[in-house]
Order: sequence, then structure tokens, then C-alpha cells
Amino acid sequence: MRSSGLLLLNFLFFFFSPILTGAFVGTYGINYGRIADNIPSPDKVVLLLKQAKIRNVRIYDADHTVLQAFSGTGLDLVVGLPNGFLKEMSSNADHALTWVKDNVQSFLPNTRIRGIAIGNEVLGGGDSELSGALLGAAKNVYNALKKMNLEGTVQITTAHSQAVFADSYPPSSCVFKENVVQYMKPLLDFFDQIGSPFCLNAYPFLAYTYNPTQIDINYALFKPTEGIYDAKTNLRYDNMLDAQIDAAYMALEDAGFKEMEVMITETGWASKGDSDEPAATPENARTYNYNLRKRLAKKKGTPLRPKTVLKAYIFALFNENSKPGKSSETHFGLFKPDGTISYDIGFNSLKSDSSSKAASCYVASLLISISVFLLMI
Repeated sequence: MRSSGLLLLNFLFFFFSPILTGAFVGTYGINYGRIADNIPSPDKVVLLLKQAKIRNVRIYDADHTVLQAFSGTGLDLVVGLPNGFLKEMSSNADHALTWVKDNVQSFLPNTRIRGIAIGNEVLGGGDSELSGALLGAAKNVYNALKKMNLEGTVQITTAHSQAVFADSYPPSSCVFKENVVQYMKPLLDFFDQIGSPFCLNAYPFLAYTYNPTQIDINYALFKPTEGIYDAKTNLRYDNMLDAQIDAAYMALEDAGFKEMEVMITETGWASKGDSDEPAATPENARTYNYNLRKRLAKKKGTPLRPKTVLKAYIFALFNENSKPGKSSETHFGLFKPDGTISYDIGFNSLKSDSSSKAASCYVASLLISISVFLLMI
């Protein structure tokens, strides 16, 4: 009986310990932006994420305070190499090696860094020097990971905006812009070799805001609608996000990368905006994010790729009061700075740290009591 008790104890330890997996677990993730002076500290953010059961998290840098707060939490993190570092990393492999050592390797394995996003929305932005540096930076960072035997643990990606496409309506007509192709194709060649997905920042909110007279808002919000019909593929779309994703698949196919997966790295809806952003309301934001969460929970693909389960990082965790630009930029958060929900899509507001710790202590004490009892049998 003593040996059976030990076996059960080992099972309990295995079951309640973090299990190393790929870069994304499940279908739902969140972007943790921090361009604000009033959001909770990283340790409270960890508590909020765990309460919400959101495991996949993206940040836009490699801030050590955040990386330390995520240590031992079991949350999977994608860190960012900001655009301002790309030229340096592209031209100097030693600098890339140092960056990876300082910001990734030194925090593993306790902080579960599962990916590095090389820049953000670089291509299609009009900066040819930055566009030219993207591939070199990605290669040097990847080679640094390889020297440390981390290339199988930490995935290299970069996120693209809709600006890389020449046309995306209907989805079957989508191709990459001519001035983007010279940078995009070599990048896709490299990502295809290392098994990285095509990462897309897709915002039906922006598409509707720019074309409110031509787009049915119900189509943008996942609400019942006639949708659109793509005659070339004989496919019907009942929501805009699926159409945006399949447009990306068509552009990839046209470029010769039919098998590459499309992952959504940003999507969301603003709850407040300027006078020329009338669709930015709490009700529309709640509707979009609630329906998106339901759609992801179904673990299904798009009309063009029905067997490829869609994965998405939602933008964003918090309203960020220091972001420049239009008012909508500061109102994408699912949560307000004090940890309360911006609107109800099934998450709860941040609970007190003491109540969470008490629950954790209770579970730990229960497990220890069970273990001791089993060992005494």
C-alpha cells in the first residue's frame, strides 16, 4: 500500500505541475500592453490573468519586471523585440545573441517564454530601411536561439497589418502589395523553413470605421446577417474576421505558401472613440468580444480552412491612457486600470490578492494532507 501511495503522490505532483507545450495552448490569448501610467503592477496582472484563466499572453517588449512576475505562474508568454531594435539586430549577430541571453535565456525555464515577436507591423508601413532589416533581425535572433538549443522551445514570428495586402475583398482576390512582396517572400521562405505561422493583426472595427456605408455592422460584430458570397471560391462568409483571415490565406497561396497557418495576433473593438468613430461604444465592444470568445471556443477553422483551428490574441487586456492617436486607441481594454471589467463577456473583476492566496493555501494544504495520509498507509 505504501508503494501505491507513492505512485498516487507522483501522479498528483505531475497533474498539478506546469506541462511544457507549444507556443499557444487552446484558442484564446490576450495582448498585455502597458502604454499607461495607471494600470496594475505585473504581479496583480498575473493574478488577474489566472483568475480569468487566460494562459496565452503577448507583450510588446521584454521588460524584466514583467518577466520576473510571470516566473513560476504557468502562463505562456510571447515577448517582443521592438521596431527600434531591428536595424541593430539585423546588422550585428553578436547583439542579437546578447539580447536573447539577457531577455530570454536568463528567465527560462521558470518564465515560460514561448515566442519572440520580431517587430510589429513593419511591412507595408513605408519605411524601406526598417522593412529591409526585418528578415536579418529574425534570422539573427533565431540563430541565437539555435546556439542555445532553444529553437524548439521559443518560436520566431512577426505580426502584419492589413496594409500588406493590395486588396482583400472578396477574400479570393487578395494578394500582397507589389512594394511589399520583395520583403515578404524571403521572410515567408524563412518562416516556412522554421515552421512559423503568418501572424495577422485584423480589426473589423477599423474596416467598418473607414467604410460605414459599405459594411453592415452586424457582419463586423458576428451578429446575424446575410454576409458576403465569394463567387470564385463558392464560399459564404457570415462575419468579417473569417473573411479577413481567408483573404490572408489567399495572399499566402498566391505567394506560394498554401500550407502556412494564419494566426491572429491582434483583434478587438474600442469601447469609446472620437466623433468620427461612432461605432466605438461599450455595447459594440462587448458584442464583438463576447461573440469572438464564443467563436474561438468552438475550435473551428474558417470557410477556406475549416480544419485549421483559429487561434487569436485579443487586443487588449487594459485601456491604455498614454497611447497616442485617436481616442479609440486608449479604449480597447477588456479591463479598466483598476482591474474591474470594462463590460461583461464572462470575465470577473480582479479579486483581492489575499482571497486568492487563501484559496491557494487551502488547496496546497489539502494536497499535503492527502499525500501524508497516503504515505502512512
